[in-house]
Amino acid sequence: MAVATNLQIEDKLIDKAVKLGKHKTKKAAVTQALEDYIRRLEQEKITALFGSVVYEPEYDYKKQRARK
Repeated sequence: MAVATNLQIEDKLIDKAVKLGKHKTKKAAVTQALEDYIRRLEQEKITALFGSVVYEPEYDYKKQRARK
């Protein structure tokens, strides 16, 4: 669902985003920028979990890699 929004964005920024991203419209450039921003924030949440997983002491990760 699209919501009409009026934003004050510097013309230089939006023009550069449109040009570099080869977007046809300013809306397309802003939409892509927001999607990329959200994706990056979600990835940061995932990487924060690295090292926080506790494995069972009996778990043998090398066994999963063994060729049969």
